[in-house]
Amino acid sequence: MASLAQQFAGIVCPPISSPRLTERATTFSKPKRAVNFVVTAKAVAISNAQTKERQNLKQLFEEAYERCRTAPMEGVSFTLEDFHAAINTYDFNSEIGTRVKGTVFMTDNNGALVDITAKSSAYLPVQEASIHRIKRVEEAGIVPGMREEFVIIGENEADDSLILSLRSIQYELAWERCRQLQAEDVIVKGKVVGGNKGGVVAVVEGLRGFVPFSQISSKSTAEELLDKELPLKFVDVEEEQSRLVLSNRKAMADSQAQLGIGSVVAGTVQSLKPYGAFIDIGGINGLLHVSQISHDRVSDISTVLQPGDTLKVMILSHDRERGRVSLSTKKLEPTPGDMIRNPKLVFEKAEEMAQTFRQRIAQAEAMARADMLRFQPESGLTLSSDLGPHNSDLPAEGLDLSDVPPADESDGRKNPIEF
Repeated sequence: MASLAQQFAGIVCPPISSPRLTERATTFSKPKRAVNFVVTAKAVAISNAQTKERQNLKQLFEEAYERCRTAPMEGVSFTLEDFHAAINTYDFNSEIGTRVKGTVFMTDNNGALVDITAKSSAYLPVQEASIHRIKRVEEAGIVPGMREEFVIIGENEADDSLILSLRSIQYELAWERCRQLQAEDVIVKGKVVGGNKGGVVAVVEGLRGFVPFSQISSKSTAEELLDKELPLKFVDVEEEQSRLVLSNRKAMADSQAQLGIGSVVAGTVQSLKPYGAFIDIGGINGLLHVSQISHDRVSDISTVLQPGDTLKVMILSHDRERGRVSLSTKKLEPTPGDMIRNPKLVFEKAEEMAQTFRQRIAQAEAMARADMLRFQPESGLTLSSDLGPHNSDLPAEGLDLSDVPPADESDGRKNPIEF
């Protein structure tokens, strides 16, 4: 052991600071310093980027502030006028009586929901959907997607929704229409829907008008006129007092004034009797007597005509005082019996045959006037100058009526002609 110790005693160990150890130590310490340097460099880079971004944002804000201060509307497509227009579009007066545009987006049994661009939807009750009585809004053509003008008539306090009406607007238009028709003095049709001891109630343009019995041409009762249509003219139109007075008598008088003898009118068979058929010609009942249906004998009227048939007839006579009009289809037959065999042909040729009939009547009247003038020399007319061409048997100066012999000399006495 001693010898071994003695052997090792001669060994000299190099100091720790020897170049080899220093070199090795340096070799192991270099990576640590590089890592620290990279981390530090990255942190500095991030800090610089954030600072630069903050500076850019600051600059943007400063530029935006300057623009807002000096030229607030520069580069803005939405102008101040657009802003006011948007306010007018989406902000409206919700007072009662205001008219608003709206779009129906849902319907139910009681009415329809309408979008009027308000804070809440509006509601259109079924009773306010039309001037006529309906059970569902669809009967008035109100369906989702329909856009219309409504009028505000109230507010539902439960949900602050508005109540709308179309009926009020339609009433205004109906009154305006009635005033126009009155000014034009036209004849309208009105359906009788009720009555009392003073007259009947008829619906015209959706409004209920009163027709006094004194203004009805026939002697019918209110029950007999119920559900029938009458020709009417306006007598009084007062919207403020909600008064609409009508006259059937005035309408009938105007219609009858247009009935010229020999004119052709269209009519509808109302009823059949053993002696003829009653024809409605524009609100006036005329009689087509069985003898005036055809040149051929008609034994049973129902084989030729039926209630509800439409046809053309000629006016034969018109008694305005008694309110009677006589009609004929016989005068319109191109050949006798056509009304029985081919009534369609009769109606197609009606105007042509009526024209021929009127020409024959005019010729007959002219001949009758000529016959009367023959015996009226004080009129200044002569046969030669006014009633036809010269006859070779007559003198050039015309016929001297003083030379005409008495009409009758059978008893030997001369009976002078008295004018």
